[in-house]
Amino acid sequence: MKRCPVWIFDLDNTLHDANPHIFPHLNRAMTAWLMTELGLDMVEADRLRVLYWHRYGATLLGLMRHHGTRPAHFLHGTHDVAALRPGIVSDRALLHVLRRLPGRKIVFTNGPLHYAEAVLDAIGMTALFDGIHAIEHSRYAPKPRLAGFLHLLRDYRITPSRCIMVEDTVTNLRTAKQLGMRTVWISRDAAHHGYVDLRLTSALQLRRALRLL
Repeated sequence: MKRCPVWIFDLDNTLHDANPHIFPHLNRAMTAWLMTELGLDMVEADRLRVLYWHRYGATLLGLMRHHGTRPAHFLHGTHDVAALRPGIVSDRALLHVLRRLPGRKIVFTNGPLHYAEAVLDAIGMTALFDGIHAIEHSRYAPKPRLAGFLHLLRDYRITPSRCIMVEDTVTNLRTAKQLGMRTVWISRDAAHHGYVDLRLTSALQLRRALRLL
């Protein structure tokens, strides 16, 4: 008998649409945090936020490395769930799609746990997932870094060959594929990548993954 897969889901722009409100809000919140904590003007704070994000994969890592920032202080100061909650956009139809997918389901996000929990609660998906692997659980090694993936596999005692990773950021799928996971890219970009097994324009099409992977 074929074993059920373990579905590894990204959160932002995979399970909900973060572009209209959430990402702009987080960017403003991080810039404001840098202004307050590091005494920078808005232009320099915004430049540093983007610089660290590009260089390290997360603004937090640059702050930890160069400024001794405590992760919890930054994450709670920038991810105000009460302020973010009204801007969460999702498609209720995705609930029905996910309920019909066989196997365990885990959220794997570069965001903090309290934020991921709030988003899943807001979109009505908390009960659908067996766990959340947030940036704290990755020991602050964000995707696509290998270390975060290895922490996920160890924490949930799963083998990569059983996993199907569903993600909108294609570079994160490269690491997943290198480990032996099957990969689903949620994107309207028609570019070809050898480490992508299946491209879907929406997570609503995920039933196709069972037939094609």
